[in-house]
Amino acid sequence: MTQHFPTRQLRFFLTAPSACPYLPGRFERKVFAHLPLSDGAVVNDSLTQVGFRRSQNIAYRPACESCQSCVSARIPASDYVFSRSERRTLARNEDLERHLVEAEATMEQFDLLRRYLGARHADGGMAEMTWPDFVAMVEDTAVRTHLMEYRVRSRDGGPGDLVACALVDLMSDGLSLVYSFYDPGMARRSLGSFVILDHVIQACLTSLPYVYLGYWVRGSAKMNYKVRFSPLELLKPEGWSLMAARDRPSTGVVD
Repeated sequence: MTQHFPTRQLRFFLTAPSACPYLPGRFERKVFAHLPLSDGAVVNDSLTQVGFRRSQNIAYRPACESCQSCVSARIPASDYVFSRSERRTLARNEDLERHLVEAEATMEQFDLLRRYLGARHADGGMAEMTWPDFVAMVEDTAVRTHLMEYRVRSRDGGPGDLVACALVDLMSDGLSLVYSFYDPGMARRSLGSFVILDHVIQACLTSLPYVYLGYWVRGSAKMNYKVRFSPLELLKPEGWSLMAARDRPSTGVVD
């Protein structure tokens, strides 16, 4: 696939080294560029396909000098075969309703995010996220993006309780899961896995070939859940290729 970049509009920068949030004792650096307002969606598509991720109006990718543990991962949706356990996860969440909403932050979403971060990532970089930070994460962008809300079906016809939410970029060749969060008190539902599986279904229904999952970090237990999805493609120097079963590490908790 030929990639087209408006090089006159893009300037790439390199961050200073900082402590790696995934692998203890290591340092990370990132190369990043500001997405242009005029054709940010097209640029975001092209950069995502070569391993970049989006945060607000910035596209970035790891540029560590002595480590290549961060690898872009995506699910080929049309080839996906749901395992027995994944079908059970989908069945456990049949009472949830999916609502695609505009990329506009709400306090209800923020409250859910705060509960999620406090329970699952209390020591992470997002733990101190404020309301203005959340608004910027959701709304400060010029790409094709939306929020997918998952609510328990209400008996009275009104909006049910919000239990999961995902910020998703609509790309020319797939859906990119920018960030997802969910009610940490509903462990039995496996909501983290469910959101990914549901987006595989959405991609198939809309004839989009891929669901982009961001980076899998070899050696990081918190990121191993991504390689439980199979088939899975990884971005290597020679391009995207299927992950072989022998290369899959033993995984930890998915949600």
